[in-house]
Amino acid sequence: MLKIQYVDYHDEQQVSDLLMLLDLYAQDPMGGAEPLSAECRQQLPQTLQQCPAAISLLAYQDGQPAGLLNAFQTVSTFAARPLINVHDLAVAPEYRGQGIATALLQRIEQIARERDCCKLTLEVLSGNQTAQRTYLRCGFAGYELDPAQGQALFWQKKLG
Repeated sequence: MLKIQYVDYHDEQQVSDLLMLLDLYAQDPMGGAEPLSAECRQQLPQTLQQCPAAISLLAYQDGQPAGLLNAFQTVSTFAARPLINVHDLAVAPEYRGQGIATALLQRIEQIARERDCCKLTLEVLSGNQTAQRTYLRCGFAGYELDPAQGQALFWQKKLG
């Protein structure tokens, strides 16, 4: 049986499950193929606790941690309404293909609707066709304001 719940960042077991699933994702080629650093594992729970915009969901399949979604609520300046950005979506390899990612996306959509958000956003690697198919099935599409100007690109500048 699949159960999806908010992460209580003060609950040691839930934090352990979050870090385990996030580390699996980080080690996957789609997550950068590098394990989480010891520093990240140490600091992340407190950082999330202190971030009122943070939303973390865990999916448990028959009591076992199977999937994770980390998201952050922010604001759409063009709509003057909140939005939620899905930052991480990960399913443990042994649970893939069972609809867990879809269930997590449905739950974050429900949360977004309850909060009167105007949209959900996320990033996906161009080579991650499996994730793209899931996102398309769940109603996501590439972001563009004017088709003549092209789709939005996600860029980064590392600061340290």
